[in-house]
Amino acid sequence: MADSSFDIVSKVDHQEAENALNQARKEVEQRYDFKGTDASIAWSGEQILIKANSEERAKAVLDVFQSKLIKRGISLKSLDTGEPFASGKEFRIVSSLKDGISSENAKKISKIIRDEGPKGVKSQIQGDELRVQSKSRDDLQAVIALLKGSDLEVDLQFVNYR
Repeated sequence: MADSSFDIVSKVDHQEAENALNQARKEVEQRYDFKGTDASIAWSGEQILIKANSEERAKAVLDVFQSKLIKRGISLKSLDTGEPFASGKEFRIVSSLKDGISSENAKKISKIIRDEGPKGVKSQIQGDELRVQSKSRDDLQAVIALLKGSDLEVDLQFVNYR
């Protein structure tokens, strides 16, 4: 019998992220506590730019955006947020969405599978994703459970299970 396999990926649904950003923008425009603070959130190329007249207001806008991402099913592990910084009279926060698994995270995941996973399970790095193979489907299920339980700083999805 041929080996069973699945792929480990880290992808963000950009349409859902766009919708979350639009919802956050509308809420910031309408909420009373943001009136007169020049608070805004918008795309700036591939990054998300948050502006406000104080550091606290900028963090509050970020909090609104994070809550919208969670409601849309996007993990906060996929959001890479910088520190607030002053730019003239306003404070800015630059964030970006992480897509794909970095090579160092792929190596960490591969090491976890090798060290703690069932014997006979092979993993190989293919660009920004990992392929995991085994003769036993039960071993693959055990690997998925192991990775869901481990504390990694990347949001993982398991696809192409066959």
